[in-house]
Amino acid sequence: MMKYECRYSVHPADAKKYDTKELREHFLIEKVFEEDSINLTYSHEDRYIVGGAKPVHQTLELQPIDPLKADYFLERRELGIVNVGGQGLVIVDGDVHTLNFKEALYVGRGVKDVSFKSVDSSKPASFYLNSTPAHKSFPTKKVTNEEAEKVELGAPETSNHRIINKLLVNGVVDTCQLQMGMTELKSGSVWNTMPGHVHDRRMEAYFYFELPEDQAICHFMGQKEESRHIWMHNEQAVVSPVWSMHSGAGTSNYTFIWGMAGENLDYDDMDKFAITELR
Repeated sequence: MMKYECRYSVHPADAKKYDTKELREHFLIEKVFEEDSINLTYSHEDRYIVGGAKPVHQTLELQPIDPLKADYFLERRELGIVNVGGQGLVIVDGDVHTLNFKEALYVGRGVKDVSFKSVDSSKPASFYLNSTPAHKSFPTKKVTNEEAEKVELGAPETSNHRIINKLLVNGVVDTCQLQMGMTELKSGSVWNTMPGHVHDRRMEAYFYFELPEDQAICHFMGQKEESRHIWMHNEQAVVSPVWSMHSGAGTSNYTFIWGMAGENLDYDDMDKFAITELR
């Protein structure tokens, strides 16, 4: 089963007027995974697609949704996949790729058939999906967590000790514009991406997981002079426009997957700001 919804772009001046309900409606993706379904959110922020495929008893086929006006999903797009569940299979034009927990797969433009299957229905796979428009075809490539480019940042003293795993990024995988990675917070740390930043040439999406069900994350967005927040729970995602910072603090440590799209592939192209500048 395929489900999707569309979200339009938001001007920062308009976002300042939103109440809690409106912020959640425009930016929060509350239900990423649903049993035996592919759920997609098509955002007009760089035409980025965020979604999840959770095959339990069925094999799920990635089909084109109406906004794409395409004969097949990847006719003019590329796709990044990270498995955040049990062992699963991604079948790409007949080639079978096994993805274990926290392993990633890049699928390039022009691939006609993509489907998802769990190895064990009692421990189903959960495939987190990000997709962007693509101008060129690049080969399908699997990236394990060990093959990722790793960066250690922060410290226990500032509650932001974390490991950044650059999975589908320039230098590891050839892509058109899609960049994805996974940040793991150490026990006792709760802040991610702090000090904060924005990047005017790239939008971003965050997916939070490995968060205990009785805990929550406060995702901070908006402009540094006038910030906003959205309370989130395990396995939820949020879309961050180019004008918005993207940071969070949890009531427990957690892991999140970041995905980006825009006109450059330089991970370090950021406009950073000091913590003391936040309002």
